[in-house]
Amino acid sequence: MRLLYLGDVVGRSGRDAVQEYVPKLRQDLKLDAVIVNGENAAHGFGLNVRITQDLLEAGVDVITLGNHAWDQREMLSYIDKQPRLVRPANYPQGTPGRGACIHTTGRGKKVLVVQVMGRLFMDPLDDPFAALQQEFARFRLGATVDAIVVDVHAEATSEKGALGHFCDGRASLVVGSHTHIPTADHAILPGGTAFQTDAGMCGDYDSVIGMKKDGAVSKLVRKIPGERLAPAEGPATVCGVFVETDDRSGLARRVEPLRLGGRLSQMVPEV
Repeated sequence: MRLLYLGDVVGRSGRDAVQEYVPKLRQDLKLDAVIVNGENAAHGFGLNVRITQDLLEAGVDVITLGNHAWDQREMLSYIDKQPRLVRPANYPQGTPGRGACIHTTGRGKKVLVVQVMGRLFMDPLDDPFAALQQEFARFRLGATVDAIVVDVHAEATSEKGALGHFCDGRASLVVGSHTHIPTADHAILPGGTAFQTDAGMCGDYDSVIGMKKDGAVSKLVRKIPGERLAPAEGPATVCGVFVETDDRSGLARRVEPLRLGGRLSQMVPEV
């Protein structure tokens, strides 16, 4: 199978770029599934119903969230109505929504998408390792599902790396989100799982992690409250990770970063 994961969508610029490029990428790369992190899509803070629908209509199959999952309060009631939205699986029991979903591709293949949130420098949620272990006990790669994609929404690169190795051999792709900067460490781990510490973001890189420069710099320099941060509005770069899996085992055969449009040098996998 051919899978594409796109990093955190930031603001209108990021949304517009995803809506523009996803249909083309689906066709050009012959993609079976597209997973996108959408937790910064609503003006940089959370996701709402309208944007969810726009992304799904553009060809996104599953949308993951993160620590901004509830910034737009309408999501508290909407998330249970939309099975293609995934929030971190290690939120406490009783939290609205789901930490994993199965997407069935046009060819009838099953892709399990799971998200966990890190605990280093983040909200102290439940154990992400235990949450993943529960999912691996329910679903087995190459047997009950054809591919497993794990979105690790975390601050610390060490924690993302540890979770990647924890999943090695049991997932098709483990990819980090949240820090908005694409890392240069894409690899297939010894057990056959593709990994990249952070996929980057879909947004304007002439910014501070997607937000307008002046406000972000002022807040850090002056250390006093100022105007609310707002997304940068220049041309967006779509950043993500492309993975091709083995049809029998579900493990990765190929992993490549993707960058398209905007200000960064373009990198697009060849078919």
